[in-house]
Amino acid sequence: MHNPQTLANVIKTTAQNKGFSVAQMLRDCGLNKDLISTTQSKGYYPRVDALASIADYLDVSVDFLLGRTDIPEVNR
Repeated sequence: MHNPQTLANVIKTTAQNKGFSVAQMLRDCGLNKDLISTTQSKGYYPRVDALASIADYLDVSVDFLLGRTDIPEVNR
């Protein structure tokens, strides 16, 4: 089962693997710079629209970010 800490780690790892800094990705998505740290420390899940923005930016599915699949490709 997924949890907020795992979600934050998947986002960070995916961004780094694609050559993006997490800070830049969050700025480009118009999201709070503390979103990842808040997700990790407070067990906070980002809003659906924030998750969708991150998934679009990283070109992965929201299901991949949530750990519901190991396949990062978006089902188009």
